[in-house]
Amino acid sequence: MREFKGFSKGLNLGGWLSQCRLEKEHMESFITKEDLKRIKDMGADHVRLPIDYELVEQEDATPIPEGYRYIDRCVEWCAEYGLNMILDLHKTAGYVFDNATECGGFFENEALQSRFLALWSKLAAHYGKYDFIAFDLLNEVSDDSICEAWNGIAAKAIARIRSIAPHNWILVGGTNFNSISSVKNLLPPPDERIVYSFHFYEPMIFTHQGGYWVGGMDTAFRTSYPLSAQEYIELSESRLNGCCADTCRQVPARASGVDMLLPLFEDALRIADERNVPLYCGEYGVIDLAAPEYKLAWIRDMHSVFEKYGIGRAMWSYKGMDFGLIDKSCASIHEELCTLL
Repeated sequence: MREFKGFSKGLNLGGWLSQCRLEKEHMESFITKEDLKRIKDMGADHVRLPIDYELVEQEDATPIPEGYRYIDRCVEWCAEYGLNMILDLHKTAGYVFDNATECGGFFENEALQSRFLALWSKLAAHYGKYDFIAFDLLNEVSDDSICEAWNGIAAKAIARIRSIAPHNWILVGGTNFNSISSVKNLLPPPDERIVYSFHFYEPMIFTHQGGYWVGGMDTAFRTSYPLSAQEYIELSESRLNGCCADTCRQVPARASGVDMLLPLFEDALRIADERNVPLYCGEYGVIDLAAPEYKLAWIRDMHSVFEKYGIGRAMWSYKGMDFGLIDKSCASIHEELCTLL
C-alpha cells in the first residue's frame, strides 16, 4: 500500500463553507487565518475543506465568484503555513448525505450528474495548478444499492478532472456513507494518483451517543469506551431498539478496544495492498456528549491503527459541529488530543 504523502495528520474545517448558512458574517469569522496557524502549530500537515455547491454556484449553475474567494483565502493561508489541503465536495446539486433518503435521484438523473461533472471541471480548472491540493469527489454516498452507479459517476469525474489537472491526488470513497466496508467495492484506480477514502465512527453507538440527528438514538443515552462488542449490542437492544450496533455484530463478541476496531479494517487493507492504493480516513471523531476520558481512549486507539498501517486521516472536526477539537468539551484533553492527530 502506497503512502498518501503530505496528508498524514489533518483536521476538517467542517461548518465553515458547508453544513451552515452561507452568510457573509459567518464565513468571514468562523475560520480565520489565525485558525490555520493554530492548526499548523498543533502538528497537522493538512486540512480537509468541505464545501457545498451553493457556495460557488447558483441554482441555475451560474458561478458565484465570492464563494470561490473564500476557498481562495483558505488556499492562501495553507500556502503560507505549509499546509496541504483537501477540497471536499460535501454537497452537490441533487445529493446531500444528511438528507440522503430524498436524494436518490442523483444517481439516476443524467442532468444532475452532468452538473456534478461540470462543477468538478470548474474546481479542477481553478485549483489544479496547486500541487498541495487534493480533490475529494463527494461526501458520504449513502446507499449500497447504488454502488455500481456511483462507481460509474466517479470514474467519469476522475477522467474529467484528469483532463484538466493531471497531477493532483483524487480521493474516492465508497457507499454506505463512505464506510470502510465499502472500500472493497471501489473500482481499480485508473492511475497512480488515486486514494481510497473512508470515514470511521465505529462503534457508532459510542461515537454518536445522544446524537439528535441519529435515527433511533435516545438523546439522553450515554455510554463508555472501551466495552466489548457484546456489551454495545446489549446496550443497543435494551436502550435503543437495536440502533447503531450493526458493526458490533461483525466482530468477535468479546473483542474490545483496538481488538474490536482492527477486524473492520481487514478488507480495506487487503484491497489497498493488492492495488497499491493509499488509504485515507477523511473523517473520524467522537461527539462532544461523550465523557472526555472515553473520547481520549477511542482517539488513542484509532491513532494506533492509523500509525500501524500508515493511514492518513483528518479528525472531525476542528471547531463546532458537535465534535470540535478546540471546543470546551475537549479542554481537559486538548493537549493530548493534539499529539494524537
